[in-house]
Amino acid sequence: MRLSEIDLNDLDLNNIGSWPLAVKITTLTILAAIILGAGYMLDTRLQLDKLETFEKKETELKQLFEIKHAKAANLDSYKQQLKEIQQTFGSLLNQLPGKTEVADLLTDVTQTGLTNGLEFDFFKPQNEIPKDFYVELPIELKVRGEYHEFGKFMSGVATLPRIVTIDSFTVTKSKEKTKSSGQNKYQLVLEAHAKTYRYLDEKELKQLSGEQ
Repeated sequence: MRLSEIDLNDLDLNNIGSWPLAVKITTLTILAAIILGAGYMLDTRLQLDKLETFEKKETELKQLFEIKHAKAANLDSYKQQLKEIQQTFGSLLNQLPGKTEVADLLTDVTQTGLTNGLEFDFFKPQNEIPKDFYVELPIELKVRGEYHEFGKFMSGVATLPRIVTIDSFTVTKSKEKTKSSGQNKYQLVLEAHAKTYRYLDEKELKQLSGEQ
């Protein structure tokens, strides 16, 4: 008897043994499929997910190993680079004056201007600005002189043993004439914002970091 010829309403659920063979086979096939599907969802799928996770972890560990292996292979080179950086940093740090040396440095800057024939209208150090391990000291200055004297002043400041930078400046013509080389000439006026720096001592570093 074909499955299509069987009326499912005639089947007795209490007497499965009396069902036609075709119905039994179909029913067993469906039950087997349900059991296999449930087993896949409950166990096999979880195992596949774990396997995928482990495979990703393995890839990450391989990449990490390659990075660490490369670092280990270049360890001597890194040590040499660190040594060179420390030497360079130490050299730069030596160019920063200590707290007691700032006054001498400011005197050197003004003396450089006077030596090159400039006249100072004002030379005003501003409030210090603390940074990570050093202090920035802004300076406002205004001097009078000839153009070539300004150039000599800038060159002189650049050759000082301590770091002094000039961020911005303007040059204008003075409203008043002055006698130069027997002639009355208009002087030039240089207004500049300069900066010098000093390193923080241990006590200041602790205060800056909030330590007692």
